[in-house]
Amino acid sequence: MKILGIESSCDETAASVVEGGNGIAVLSNVVASQIDEHRLYGGVVPEIASRRHAENISWVVRESLLKAECTLDDIDAIAVTYAPGLIGALLVGISFAKGLALSSGKPLIPVHHIAGHIAANYLTHPDLEPPYLCLVISGGHSHIIEVKDYTHYHVIGRTRDDAAGECFDKAARVLGYEYPGGKFIDAAAKQGDPDAFKLPKPRIAGSEFDFSFSGLKTAVINAVHNAEQKGEPIKREDMAASFQKTVADTLVERTMAAAKMLGSKKLAIAGGVSANSGVRSAFDKACTDRGIKLYMPELKYCGDNAAMIACQGYYDHMAGKRGDMSLNGIATLSLDKISE
Repeated sequence: MKILGIESSCDETAASVVEGGNGIAVLSNVVASQIDEHRLYGGVVPEIASRRHAENISWVVRESLLKAECTLDDIDAIAVTYAPGLIGALLVGISFAKGLALSSGKPLIPVHHIAGHIAANYLTHPDLEPPYLCLVISGGHSHIIEVKDYTHYHVIGRTRDDAAGECFDKAARVLGYEYPGGKFIDAAAKQGDPDAFKLPKPRIAGSEFDFSFSGLKTAVINAVHNAEQKGEPIKREDMAASFQKTVADTLVERTMAAAKMLGSKKLAIAGGVSANSGVRSAFDKACTDRGIKLYMPELKYCGDNAAMIACQGYYDHMAGKRGDMSLNGIATLSLDKISE
């Protein structure tokens, strides 16, 4: 069974063809990135993102079919991200997918973006089977999720303000690094002292598994600005290392607490921040110490891509999930809602 996946929730226009059956095989995975343009503004500009999606979607889908050496006739279903995300960006992918489905008579499969990130692990680890615990950490999301089966989820914890990836970008900006800041923080942290600065790890009263990164972001900004006002040099590498360690420790602490509460011995991490070497190392050590089996996607599947959407689309298709021509984009939608 071949699934065509389309992803346009933020600033990546992506299309992929996967083949499901005995495991999931990625036949193509095409991504048109807008990073260079958005870097000029220090972050994603929604209107620009939507326009670029409209310009790129046709050739990206066509290229994915060519690289998979198939045509639309060979496709069994069309999966598309419908939530959550930038609404204008989502609508480009949804509208294109609906047009393809209507003209070809293929089933339309709406896919939740976070479910797609979780599914990225199936592409790297065919042996991974639910139930297990998954931490999704990206520019817009920080969720601890109990994966009950391939299409049912329960959110254990989430961020109350900034997501981990957003915090990385804002810390990077104040340190003078380009957008997106995650890779620059990661590189600088390798050259710095992670214990040079003592940074806060906020807790949410009454919510043991929730995150809050706004205080950490503010602490970094204040430390840098105070040093500048006093004319004192601040070593960027040390701040980057201290910041990255604080984020990693916070993520590990909450996630390990959730794993202990659930008695889970399998943990997956996913999303753009799961590509961070400090985060990966911290989880590898924590899981080894506790006898927990850790699953992490290949780096190419950590960020937004359509292979993960097509992969989850396969499982949603097998579960009987379908969309019709009334399918619309939803900017904010909890993963819990699609499991009801």
